[in-house]
Parts: sequence; C-alpha cells; structure tokens
Amino acid sequence: MHSRLLSFISDFERALLADDPSPDEGSWQNERTVNYKTGLARVQLTVLLPDGQRKPRGTVLVQGFRLADGVGCLKAQLSWNGTEKTATHSIFSKPGCNWKSEARKLAANWMAGVPAAPEVPVAIEHEEHAAAV
Repeated sequence: MHSRLLSFISDFERALLADDPSPDEGSWQNERTVNYKTGLARVQLTVLLPDGQRKPRGTVLVQGFRLADGVGCLKAQLSWNGTEKTATHSIFSKPGCNWKSEARKLAANWMAGVPAAPEVPVAIEHEEHAAAV
C-alpha cells in the first residue's frame, strides 16, 4: 500500500503543478513527510514567492490502509491556511479505479478552496407552526 500512497501523492503534486500559481504569485515548493510504518503522509503546500519568501497555503494528509475485506483505501484530509475547516475524501481500490484521475480530482478540490458550510434547515418555531395549522 505504501507505493500506492507515494505514487498518489506524486500524482497529486503533478496535478497542482499543472495549476501553478501565476509567475507574480510564485511557484509551488511542497514538502513531504512520510511514515512508512503507519502508512501516513503529509504534504505541506507552500508557494515560493518571487521575493524568496515562503507562503504556506495548506496541508494534505493521506493515509493508506486496507479495509477488513482486504481492499486498499486512501483517506485524504485537506486543510487550508487561515481556516480550521477541513475536507475529507476516501478513495477505494475498486475495479476501474483510475488513481491518477482521483489525484487530479483531489487537487482540484483543494485548489477550489475551503468548502462552503452546508445549509442548515431553519426550524419552525412551535407557536408559528401552531398558528399556521
């Protein structure tokens, strides 16, 4: 599973490079940390600005593991600097799974930014509801 984890991260980073920031915004300078024992990897997403400063953009944590039935799975948690919101995605090794495509989708989700908060239905006050009935 570790080779899947590492190749997935490489595909994810290549997808980000395809959407490289404009030259005046800098270029990607990511850092990887991998724990082979736990099957956990972290990619710190950072942009190297034209003036040489590094601007952190966020983090992607990816864990590779096997489910109880032996099927491989990758779980990715996306986070962005400036917010505590995260998004989690699971990718299962199923027939026809295109790992490169899944890495591109994950990169696109990260590039799209922080997901909007889900809409919460508005509760009807008891008195208003009783008056309407």
